[in-house]
Amino acid sequence: MADLPKTRINESPAFSHVGVDFFGPILIKEKKDRNRSFIKTYGCVFVCLACKAVHIELATDLSSEGFMAAFDRFISRRGVPEHVYSDNGTNFVGASNELREVYDLFETPEFRKTIGTYAIAKRIEWHFNPPLSPHFGGIWEAAVKSFKHHLKRVLKDQKLTYEQINTLLIQIEAILNSRPLCSLSTDPNDPVSITPAHLLVGRPFNVLPEKSVFSVPGNRLSTYKFLTKMRQDFWNKWHKEYLHELQTRQKWHDSTAELIVGSVVILMDDITYCSRWPLGVIVEIHPGSDGIARVASVKTSTGIYKRNITRLCILPTT
Repeated sequence: MADLPKTRINESPAFSHVGVDFFGPILIKEKKDRNRSFIKTYGCVFVCLACKAVHIELATDLSSEGFMAAFDRFISRRGVPEHVYSDNGTNFVGASNELREVYDLFETPEFRKTIGTYAIAKRIEWHFNPPLSPHFGGIWEAAVKSFKHHLKRVLKDQKLTYEQINTLLIQIEAILNSRPLCSLSTDPNDPVSITPAHLLVGRPFNVLPEKSVFSVPGNRLSTYKFLTKMRQDFWNKWHKEYLHELQTRQKWHDSTAELIVGSVVILMDDITYCSRWPLGVIVEIHPGSDGIARVASVKTSTGIYKRNITRLCILPTT
């Protein structure tokens, strides 16, 4: 396996090296009243190649100007990147016909000229991945693949206003940036993980507990509560897949990987609300009569608990 590219390992501010991906289309209501028309929009996802932070923007116009407006909003809040990486349209053989319209836009001479002029003015190096080489965009596509899948399942046929869909997307952005990447402290009294939020704002996103409205019918909820329901629905689907991905990744890196005393873990069964990742430190392993460990004692900030090791997810170390 080849070494990781320098953009992935060299120290740099968040979003210095950015990958761009897209999702959609999403139909939004032009007005809140019944006699409304619908607008086709597309989402732009910007992924930091170093810390995997995510930024989401909504483009309401499938044109060079529409994308550049979304890109302008991104750099106004995250700063001007040094390098931007995007795929060629020929790399998206499996994309839906409607989503291919976005990728095909990147192939037009007008767009390439607009991007070139803009990049020179901002001193950005814009890289288009080689044709027929979709694996070149693996890092940022992997970061948003499950997000796009579950967002589609949550939205279904719902038609939201621009304000509503933008609110939901920013809330989902916060969920993605709250995910633990690796452990920072193995102190049993205060285990800490690094999240993209630490690198964006210097601290984790503090989310207060909230009452679940996941099982309440949507027609009984206010607009605000309905968006909360959709966010909780996304969280329930996405966080389980992310934990499964972490477990799979650990086994892939080390086929003999086992829990050891001092490992920082996520207690999967103790996750109770959005963006809460309960952490603990393994303080004791309990082997069975056959010598195989299936239970471990985990110390958290509230006490020591025994847990089945299949319900513990090891965090990588820094």
